Amino acid sequence: MWAGRVLRAALSGAPRGHRAQSALAQLRGILEEELEGIRAAGTWKSERVITSRQGPRIHVDGVSGGILNFCANNYLGLSSHPEVIQAGLQALEEFGAGLSSVRFICGTQSIHKDLEAKIARFHQREDAILYPSCFDANAGLFEALLTPEDAVLSDELNHASIIDGIRLCKAHKYRYRHLDMADLEAKLQEAQKHRLRLVATDGAFSMDGDIAPLQEICRLASQYGALVFVDECHATGFLGATGRGTDELLGVMDQVTIINSTLGKALGGASGGYTTGPGSLVSLLRQRARPYLFSNSLPPAVVGCASKALDLLMESNAVVQSMAAKTQRFRSKMEAAGFTISGANHPICPVMLGDARLASCMADDMLKRGIFVIGFSYPVVPKGKARIRVQISAVHSEEDVDRCVEAFVEVGRLHGALP
Repeated sequence: MWAGRVLRAALSGAPRGHRAQSALAQLRGILEEELEGIRAAGTWKSERVITSRQGPRIHVDGVSGGILNFCANNYLGLSSHPEVIQAGLQALEEFGAGLSSVRFICGTQSIHKDLEAKIARFHQREDAILYPSCFDANAGLFEALLTPEDAVLSDELNHASIIDGIRLCKAHKYRYRHLDMADLEAKLQEAQKHRLRLVATDGAFSMDGDIAPLQEICRLASQYGALVFVDECHATGFLGATGRGTDELLGVMDQVTIINSTLGKALGGASGGYTTGPGSLVSLLRQRARPYLFSNSLPPAVVGCASKALDLLMESNAVVQSMAAKTQRFRSKMEAAGFTISGANHPICPVMLGDARLASCMADDMLKRGIFVIGFSYPVVPKGKARIRVQISAVHSEEDVDRCVEAFVEVGRLHGALP
């Protein structure tokens, strides 16, 4: 009887197992076809392996000698700053490796509250809330804040995390043309029927290096009774006289309602993001923002590093001024050589090439000349607008900048991108 049951089970299970294998084979075929399409289009993204600390000079697996790194978000060079590293080690020793908990259960330590208060003071806001990343901060904000009675108006080239965060909310959604204030005004007029209106924009757009016209955005928001949200990931720490960001740069700190930004770029480069703004908003996010409620707390070492990075920035803005000068040096020399550089006076310096395969091949040849840069193509940027995005850091020397330009000229001529 037992043997009969086993036999019947085996026979009845065979078709299910066969169907499962068939479904898996079908999935593999679909995936391989999709992957081959990416390769054929020249948009395949390979990951180079770094075998050293992040910094202006790095070591790359399979490449002999030191490499100049011109594609990190390490704007202030704090990722490997000795005081930042020491602060991380101290926090690790004192507060442990992690919390094994979300914030509201048993995942809030004194260093988390201290960093949130420091962020709020830095941005001159009432309060701040930490997230594992700014992607999470953007995912948490719109759904918690906006209802079907409200409206959000978003620049068409906003970061993917803003776009995804807006998709999660039930507010009415308006998309205005990139940096087009006439179109924004038309959308604001159309949105007057809603309870709240929130204009959402990047402060600095990471693919093009251009800066949102916050003065005009804030003027229109005031005229039409709207709030202003700015993502400052590519501005915090180095734009504005003291590195507060684009709202400081353009003199509208008192007119921007909500700021989201990151600890993973200029402020130490590890991980983490945050929202800062009205105290009542931050309180609501602690109650309703799903990425906050359902994600582990930031590890103590990350908190310690970011806190020290903010201390260093608030002590002196000399490093901010240094980076501005090097940015101008790179942009002017590249344009004089015949390259088109997108954006304006931002350390993100996109070298516009158009063709995806050209951008990828040029980036590979730059590495052979000791320069680490990456080609960007669809879907990261629109089709036909492939580029190599160069990023200037305060810890690059003038000689580093000049060497990068020389390599671009050599490679550009080799590939026909320059006469």
